Amino acid sequence: MLLNFETGIDFAQKADAADPLKHFKEWFYFPQHNGSNAIYFCGNSLGLQPIHVEKAIRTELDTWREKAVGGYFGGTNPWLFYQDYVGASLANLVGASTEEITVMNGLTVNLHLMLLSFYHPTENRYKIIMEAGAFPSDQYAIETIARHYGRQPEEVIVEVAPRSGEKTLRTEDILNTIDRHRNELALVLFGGINYYTGQFFDLAAITQKAHEAGALAGFDLAHVTGNIPLQLHGWNVDFAVWCSYKYLNAGPGAVGGVFIHAQHAANINTPRLGGWWGNEEKERFKMEKGFVPKANAGGWNLSTAQVFNTVALKASLELFDQAGITAIRKKSIALTAYLEFLLKQLTNISFEIITPEDPGQRGAQLSLFFTSQGKAIHNKMMDSGIIVDYREPGVIRVAPAPLYCSFEDVYRFYEILKNNF
Repeated sequence: MLLNFETGIDFAQKADAADPLKHFKEWFYFPQHNGSNAIYFCGNSLGLQPIHVEKAIRTELDTWREKAVGGYFGGTNPWLFYQDYVGASLANLVGASTEEITVMNGLTVNLHLMLLSFYHPTENRYKIIMEAGAFPSDQYAIETIARHYGRQPEEVIVEVAPRSGEKTLRTEDILNTIDRHRNELALVLFGGINYYTGQFFDLAAITQKAHEAGALAGFDLAHVTGNIPLQLHGWNVDFAVWCSYKYLNAGPGAVGGVFIHAQHAANINTPRLGGWWGNEEKERFKMEKGFVPKANAGGWNLSTAQVFNTVALKASLELFDQAGITAIRKKSIALTAYLEFLLKQLTNISFEIITPEDPGQRGAQLSLFFTSQGKAIHNKMMDSGIIVDYREPGVIRVAPAPLYCSFEDVYRFYEILKNNF
């Protein structure tokens, strides 16, 4: 991949010609602007639709029409096992075994379920450390779990904030905070990537330090899964949750994903709420009392598999399997660095890139902080055929997802900003 960047369009075209993933762009539908594909840099909010999703949904509609309830045991993809069809692909993306992976519900529902399993405050250990400015759902989940156990959020939650004058966190400050509260600490819960700044945290170091303090470590990987390759099992992460509609391109409201480390997943005595989809298939239809969960992450499944909330994920993951997360990440690093290079050439608009410069501390997103007129500039971008999103206060998030974004897309983005703002 070319990394000696230049400002001319020739560079972008040469980079695209040399890109081994360039053909994947043809597998997605793009919103249209004035008869052409819009520049879509919003995959960190909602991924594009793969073109074969319609056929995949039609397959399950046909099974429903032709077999009705028989679709649970017959048809192209028997529904009884539908949550398992995506396990191997997801395990490869996050560095886990299939026994540690399941899909169910939505992200925040799954976060609440994991908190009920892994947060058990005692008189001495009850604190939860999280990043200041975490995504609101994470904040709400922690606030409400504290109240669930009869405690006030302010006594439970310890937030790690950036130093004065800085926008992102230092790993040493996170680790020092864990050390400082080690005697009262029950859980560390971080977003893998902070949605606002785009900072990717050192999950391995955070997990190790949490364990050294006698606490557990969990992560919200909504902005990481499908974006950056992970090694959740090897890092001994206790649990993680994510959504499927961002970089995984599974559509709005798609099924959520869960990782539970084997040491917990294989232990049927690990606390959890039970449902009939969490027990063994061979026992399920005996309809007996006494919940005995599977000895894997599937033991947390509650309700019947969400076939139509999972089918698009299954289809999208076929593309990830073909491309490979290593190749996706390699392109992403180059594409984001090229975006950063071009943004730094602009002199007609004023902003600060608050996402870390180190590629190891970011994914496919750069957050542009505007001290004023940020929303107006965002609106003008949208009117110009650039689809990005705006988050208060003052940040435009620009995310060229490497599966379907090209170097020429990045150049066109730069050219529009250079000539029209």
